[in-house]
Amino acid sequence: MRTLKFANDQYYHIYNRGTDKRKIFSDDRDHFRFLLSLDLLNDNKDGLMIAWRDFRKKQSKASLHDFLISEIRKREYLVDIVAYCLNPNHYHLILKQRKEQGIQRFIQKLGISYTKYFNERNRRSGVLFQGKAKSVNIKTTGKLLYLSAYVNCNPEIHGIAKAENYGWSSFAHYIGKRRDKLCRPKDVMSHFKNRKDYFQYAMENATEMKIRKKEEKLLLE
Repeated sequence: MRTLKFANDQYYHIYNRGTDKRKIFSDDRDHFRFLLSLDLLNDNKDGLMIAWRDFRKKQSKASLHDFLISEIRKREYLVDIVAYCLNPNHYHLILKQRKEQGIQRFIQKLGISYTKYFNERNRRSGVLFQGKAKSVNIKTTGKLLYLSAYVNCNPEIHGIAKAENYGWSSFAHYIGKRRDKLCRPKDVMSHFKNRKDYFQYAMENATEMKIRKKEEKLLLE
Protein backbone atom coordinates (compact mmCIF):
# COMPACT_ATOMS: atom_id res chain seq x y z
CA MET A 1 0.00 0.00 0.00
CA ARG A 2 1.39 3.41 -0.94
CA THR A 3 2.58 5.75 1.80
CA LEU A 4 -0.48 7.41 3.31
CA LYS A 5 -1.10 8.19 6.94
CA PHE A 6 -4.41 6.60 7.81
CA ALA A 7 -6.40 8.33 10.54
CA ASN A 8 -9.02 6.83 12.82
CA ASP A 9 -12.65 7.61 11.94
CA GLN A 10 -11.65 8.60 8.40
CA TYR A 11 -12.93 6.89 5.25
CA TYR A 12 -10.73 5.45 2.50
CA HIS A 13 -11.30 3.90 -0.91
CA ILE A 14 -9.00 0.88 -1.21
CA TYR A 15 -8.61 -1.06 -4.43
CA ASN A 16 -6.29 -3.47 -6.21
CA ARG A 17 -6.24 -5.78 -9.23
CA GLY A 18 -4.55 -8.98 -10.27
CA THR A 19 -1.04 -8.79 -11.66
CA ASP A 20 -1.12 -8.43 -15.46
CA LYS A 21 -4.86 -7.82 -15.02
CA ARG A 22 -5.34 -11.55 -14.42
CA LYS A 23 -8.43 -12.98 -12.76
CA ILE A 24 -8.22 -13.20 -8.99
CA PHE A 25 -11.71 -14.69 -8.58
CA SER A 26 -12.47 -17.71 -10.78
CA ASP A 27 -15.59 -19.12 -9.11
CA ASP A 28 -17.85 -18.96 -6.05
CA ARG A 29 -15.26 -20.69 -3.88
CA ASP A 30 -12.76 -17.88 -4.49
CA HIS A 31 -15.37 -15.22 -3.76
CA PHE A 32 -16.47 -16.91 -0.54
CA ARG A 33 -12.85 -17.29 0.58
CA PHE A 34 -12.14 -13.59 0.05
CA LEU A 35 -15.29 -12.59 1.95
CA LEU A 36 -14.30 -14.96 4.75
CA SER A 37 -10.93 -13.22 4.89
CA LEU A 38 -12.63 -9.82 5.01
CA ASP A 39 -14.52 -11.02 8.07
CA LEU A 40 -11.99 -13.03 10.08
CA LEU A 41 -8.90 -10.92 9.38
CA ASN A 42 -10.69 -7.77 10.52
CA ASP A 43 -9.51 -8.23 14.10
CA ASN A 44 -6.86 -6.59 16.25
CA LYS A 45 -5.65 -10.03 17.30
CA ASP A 46 -4.48 -12.68 14.86
CA GLY A 47 -5.62 -16.29 14.85
CA LEU A 48 -9.29 -16.30 13.89
CA MET A 49 -8.63 -17.88 10.48
CA ILE A 50 -6.68 -20.71 12.10
CA ALA A 51 -9.29 -21.10 14.83
CA TRP A 52 -12.04 -21.33 12.18
CA ARG A 53 -10.07 -24.00 10.30
CA ASP A 54 -9.63 -26.06 13.48
CA PHE A 55 -13.30 -25.57 14.40
CA ARG A 56 -14.40 -26.94 11.01
CA LYS A 57 -12.19 -30.01 11.43
CA LYS A 58 -14.09 -30.90 14.58
CA GLN A 59 -17.54 -29.79 13.36
CA SER A 60 -17.61 -30.08 9.58
CA LYS A 61 -21.26 -29.05 9.27
CA ALA A 62 -20.94 -25.99 11.49
CA SER A 63 -21.47 -22.55 9.98
CA LEU A 64 -19.34 -19.45 10.33
CA HIS A 65 -22.08 -18.04 12.56
CA ASP A 66 -21.77 -21.07 14.85
CA PHE A 67 -18.04 -20.46 15.08
CA LEU A 68 -18.30 -16.75 15.79
CA ILE A 69 -20.84 -17.13 18.57
CA SER A 70 -18.61 -19.80 20.11
CA GLU A 71 -15.79 -17.29 20.45
CA ILE A 72 -15.54 -16.11 24.06
CA ARG A 73 -13.53 -12.97 23.47
CA LYS A 74 -15.03 -9.79 22.09
CA ARG A 75 -13.98 -8.84 18.57
CA GLU A 76 -11.72 -5.81 18.23
CA TYR A 77 -12.32 -4.62 14.68
CA LEU A 78 -9.53 -2.88 12.79
CA VAL A 79 -11.93 -1.22 10.35
CA ASP A 80 -15.56 -0.80 9.44
CA ILE A 81 -16.32 -2.18 5.98
CA VAL A 82 -18.67 0.42 4.54
CA ALA A 83 -18.98 -1.08 1.05
CA TYR A 84 -17.26 -3.69 -1.10
CA CYS A 85 -17.25 -5.21 -4.56
CA LEU A 86 -15.36 -8.20 -5.94
CA ASN A 87 -14.98 -8.18 -9.72
CA PRO A 88 -13.22 -10.96 -11.65
CA ASN A 89 -9.83 -9.22 -11.76
CA HIS A 90 -10.04 -6.55 -9.06
CA TYR A 91 -11.72 -5.50 -5.84
CA HIS A 92 -12.95 -2.27 -4.27
CA LEU A 93 -13.43 -1.51 -0.59
CA ILE A 94 -14.59 1.53 1.35
CA LEU A 95 -13.15 1.32 4.84
CA LYS A 96 -13.37 3.41 7.98
CA GLN A 97 -10.40 3.00 10.29
CA ARG A 98 -11.12 2.07 13.91
CA LYS A 99 -7.69 1.12 15.28
CA GLU A 100 -4.35 2.85 14.83
CA GLN A 101 -2.79 1.52 11.58
CA GLY A 102 -5.93 -0.59 11.22
CA ILE A 103 -6.29 -0.24 7.44
CA GLN A 104 -2.64 -0.95 6.73
CA ARG A 105 -2.66 -4.06 8.92
CA PHE A 106 -5.96 -5.29 7.54
CA ILE A 107 -5.00 -4.95 3.88
CA GLN A 108 -1.60 -6.54 4.45
CA LYS A 109 -3.18 -9.54 6.18
CA LEU A 110 -5.84 -9.78 3.48
CA GLY A 111 -3.30 -9.78 0.64
CA ILE A 112 -1.03 -12.37 2.25
CA SER A 113 -3.86 -14.69 3.25
CA TYR A 114 -5.72 -14.64 -0.06
CA THR A 115 -2.55 -14.96 -2.15
CA LYS A 116 -1.50 -18.02 -0.14
CA TYR A 117 -4.95 -19.59 -0.60
CA PHE A 118 -5.07 -18.77 -4.33
CA ASN A 119 -1.56 -20.04 -5.03
CA GLU A 120 -2.13 -23.30 -3.18
CA ARG A 121 -5.43 -23.91 -4.93
CA ASN A 122 -4.02 -23.17 -8.38
CA ARG A 123 -0.58 -24.71 -7.84
CA ARG A 124 1.22 -21.49 -8.63
CA SER A 125 3.71 -19.25 -6.85
CA GLY A 126 4.60 -15.59 -6.76
CA VAL A 127 2.61 -12.40 -6.45
CA LEU A 128 -1.09 -12.29 -7.21
CA PHE A 129 -1.88 -8.59 -6.93
CA GLN A 130 -0.53 -5.76 -9.04
CA GLY A 131 1.71 -4.13 -6.47
CA LYS A 132 0.45 -2.58 -3.26
CA ALA A 133 -3.20 -1.69 -2.86
CA LYS A 134 -4.14 1.84 -3.88
CA SER A 135 -5.76 4.10 -1.30
CA VAL A 136 -7.60 7.42 -1.44
CA ASN A 137 -8.77 9.43 1.55
CA ILE A 138 -12.49 10.28 1.24
CA LYS A 139 -12.63 13.76 2.74
CA THR A 140 -16.24 14.85 2.22
CA THR A 141 -19.69 13.36 2.73
CA GLY A 142 -20.55 14.00 -0.90
CA LYS A 143 -17.54 12.01 -2.03
CA LEU A 144 -18.38 9.19 0.38
CA LEU A 145 -21.89 8.89 -1.04
CA TYR A 146 -20.65 9.08 -4.62
CA LEU A 147 -17.96 6.44 -4.10
CA SER A 148 -20.41 4.16 -2.31
CA ALA A 149 -22.46 4.17 -5.51
CA TYR A 150 -19.30 3.57 -7.56
CA VAL A 151 -18.24 0.58 -5.46
CA ASN A 152 -21.70 -0.92 -5.00
CA CYS A 153 -22.57 -0.63 -8.68
CA ASN A 154 -19.12 -1.42 -10.05
CA PRO A 155 -20.12 -4.64 -11.86
CA GLU A 156 -22.79 -2.74 -13.79
CA ILE A 157 -20.40 0.11 -14.60
CA HIS A 158 -17.99 -2.45 -16.07
CA GLY A 159 -20.76 -4.33 -17.88
CA ILE A 160 -20.31 -7.51 -15.84
CA ALA A 161 -23.80 -7.82 -14.33
CA LYS A 162 -26.76 -5.82 -13.05
CA ALA A 163 -25.65 -4.34 -9.77
CA GLU A 164 -28.80 -5.24 -7.85
CA ASN A 165 -28.44 -8.92 -8.81
CA TYR A 166 -24.70 -9.25 -8.32
CA GLY A 167 -23.81 -11.57 -5.45
CA TRP A 168 -20.34 -10.22 -4.71
CA SER A 169 -20.94 -6.61 -3.74
CA SER A 170 -22.66 -4.94 -0.82
CA PHE A 171 -25.31 -3.27 -3.01
CA ALA A 172 -27.95 -5.95 -2.40
CA HIS A 173 -27.60 -5.32 1.34
CA TYR A 174 -27.96 -1.56 0.88
CA ILE A 175 -31.22 -1.94 -1.01
CA GLY A 176 -32.64 -4.69 1.23
CA LYS A 177 -32.39 -7.67 -1.13
CA ARG A 178 -29.91 -9.54 1.03
CA ARG A 179 -28.74 -9.39 4.63
CA ASP A 180 -24.99 -8.95 4.90
CA LYS A 181 -23.36 -8.80 8.32
CA LEU A 182 -20.00 -8.01 6.77
CA CYS A 183 -20.62 -4.37 5.85
CA ARG A 184 -21.86 -1.40 7.85
CA PRO A 185 -23.75 1.01 5.57
CA LYS A 186 -25.17 3.24 8.31
CA ASP A 187 -22.84 6.18 7.63
CA VAL A 188 -24.02 6.24 4.02
CA MET A 189 -27.66 5.32 4.48
CA SER A 190 -28.21 7.95 7.19
CA HIS A 191 -28.17 10.54 4.38
CA PHE A 192 -31.11 8.96 2.53
CA LYS A 193 -34.80 8.72 3.37
CA ASN A 194 -34.95 5.00 2.69
CA ARG A 195 -33.45 2.19 0.60
CA LYS A 196 -35.44 3.16 -2.47
CA ASP A 197 -34.02 6.66 -2.27
CA TYR A 198 -30.49 5.27 -2.15
CA PHE A 199 -31.21 2.86 -5.00
CA GLN A 200 -32.29 5.72 -7.24
CA TYR A 201 -29.24 7.79 -6.27
CA ALA A 202 -26.83 4.90 -6.88
CA MET A 203 -28.33 3.89 -10.23
CA GLU A 204 -28.43 7.46 -11.55
CA ASN A 205 -24.76 7.90 -10.74
CA ALA A 206 -23.86 4.44 -12.05
CA THR A 207 -25.51 5.26 -15.38
CA GLU A 208 -23.48 8.46 -15.67
CA MET A 209 -20.28 6.62 -14.71
CA LYS A 210 -20.93 3.95 -17.33
CA ILE A 211 -21.50 6.56 -20.05
CA ARG A 212 -18.34 8.42 -19.02
CA LYS A 213 -16.36 5.18 -19.10
CA LYS A 214 -17.52 4.44 -22.66
CA GLU A 215 -16.66 7.99 -23.77
CA GLU A 216 -13.17 7.72 -22.27
CA LYS A 217 -12.65 4.38 -24.03
CA LEU A 218 -13.66 5.91 -27.38
CA LEU A 219 -11.20 8.75 -26.88
CA LEU A 220 -8.38 6.24 -26.39
CA GLU A 221 -9.23 4.25 -29.52
